[in-house]
Amino acid sequence: MESREIVHSILIADDNPRMRSVLVSMLHQEPDLRVVGEAANGLEAISKAQELKPALILLDLSMPIMNGLEAARELSRILPSTPILLLTSHALDGLREAALAAGVRAVHSKDARDVIQELVLNIRALVANAA
Repeated sequence: MESREIVHSILIADDNPRMRSVLVSMLHQEPDLRVVGEAANGLEAISKAQELKPALILLDLSMPIMNGLEAARELSRILPSTPILLLTSHALDGLREAALAAGVRAVHSKDARDVIQELVLNIRALVANAA
């Protein structure tokens, strides 16, 4: 019998198309992770999350129309079992507490030295804990 690996769906919300492209390319290389949707702001992320029901939502903090924390509050209310990972290039002092209070399960810095590897490990840990 052939063993099949579980593939986890991911929604990426970031207002920077270049950053979304980098994240999609990076995650495309991981056989167990698949990007199923992209959003350019928090409001669009909420709409796409309701439609796609991803295994994980990757949210940028700074986005127009609705920022990552505002979107996280709504997303955690409507999809409470879906883990949200907040991605930011801002200082993390105080942000982690505000993010956790908004329903975010993890905060990840875009400026981390090994941002790609750490992000993939963080995503895998969150989807494993949600399963």
